[in-house]
Amino acid sequence: MRPIRVALAVRVFLSFASAYFLSYAFRSVNAVIAPALVDDVSLSNADLGLLSSAYFISFASMQLPLGIWLDKYGPRRTESALLLFAAAGAAIFASSTSLPGLWIGRALIGVGVSACLMAPLKAYRQWFAPERQSQLASWMLVAGTSGALAATVPVNAALPMIGWRGVFWIMSAMIVATAATIFFLLKKMEAAHPSASSCLTPSGPAADMGYAHIFGNPYFRRMALLGTVNHGSFIALQTLWAGPWMITVLGMDKAQTARILFMFNLSLLLAYLLMSWWAPRHVAQHGSRGIPVMRVIIVGLAGTILAQLMMLVTTASWSWILWIVMATCITVGTLVQTEVSLSFPIALAGRANTAYNLLLFVGAFVVQWGVGLLIDMFKTYGASPANAMRLAFALCVAGQALALAAFLMNRAEPNAV
Repeated sequence: MRPIRVALAVRVFLSFASAYFLSYAFRSVNAVIAPALVDDVSLSNADLGLLSSAYFISFASMQLPLGIWLDKYGPRRTESALLLFAAAGAAIFASSTSLPGLWIGRALIGVGVSACLMAPLKAYRQWFAPERQSQLASWMLVAGTSGALAATVPVNAALPMIGWRGVFWIMSAMIVATAATIFFLLKKMEAAHPSASSCLTPSGPAADMGYAHIFGNPYFRRMALLGTVNHGSFIALQTLWAGPWMITVLGMDKAQTARILFMFNLSLLLAYLLMSWWAPRHVAQHGSRGIPVMRVIIVGLAGTILAQLMMLVTTASWSWILWIVMATCITVGTLVQTEVSLSFPIALAGRANTAYNLLLFVGAFVVQWGVGLLIDMFKTYGASPANAMRLAFALCVAGQALALAAFLMNRAEPNAV
């Protein structure tokens, strides 16, 4: 593998990072605009959960064909084309006045941004050394979390001036500009760096290995369980239910909630930065020396579960800090993703990553919609809004604990690939 020049590597990263920034902003913005959206379109908790989860179900539905397209056509063409669907979806969302129209717009956004992490991970797997994979994945998540930050206090400040519809019109235009950047800028860089166009088409034994091989692999199934349940639950809470928790359970107002969500996402960003520095130096992955990667993953996910258990039993004004603890611990998810990517040949990297991502977002969809359904159900049985939300969250935490226990009992190793 011929080393890629530093300047070219930076341009590759920034091109992909700009798209993932916007992808994460789309993913997270509903947590901030939820009160305005509910008032404007008269949505129930179940409606809100279904609407937000439209992003995840459409995103998940794209993952299997996306893996094939990434392996066949490459990340540049695949991502730039899909981003145009996101731009159209944002325009539809901004102009809709009913739940069906909003749902269609949100679903198209999910389709359009479905490659925003998988395309760069495929590119990095081709162009960069194995020991750089977890670092690059962490940097991408820093870019994504920056998008989540932009969807908190800045969006809340813009709402009185342009409304939630104006926010989505602006984001639609930004997505079009990003798609053009990726398509044209990376085309020039591929021409200047021939190795950037290699490994796009599977050949040899890898050509005969499809999704059945990936989903049938014991080690993949072991790692994917954590992505589906534990990381999927975090995404569902981060991108929707964190805001309502602050308002309903902790009694915060909208401005306080926006500030807390900003600090929550800022802490996540800083934690990803720390992980990008720490993991390549201290975590043992695929032959490197250091702390066993499984130990790091287990400790991190146990920390997220413990933080959530503490959330359930306290309503003290300081308890929002527990969300910061959870955000810090969940960054071990980058190690899970890297384990999956490195466990398959480069020619299958696109499909391995998207297969994992499919399960992650199926989990996020189920939890995001399911929490809304559970809240409404518990309220019909007489629970207060705060207690209904606690009960729904408690079931979510129980699922995460069971998934971690199943992971501990599963002894599949990467050499099973």
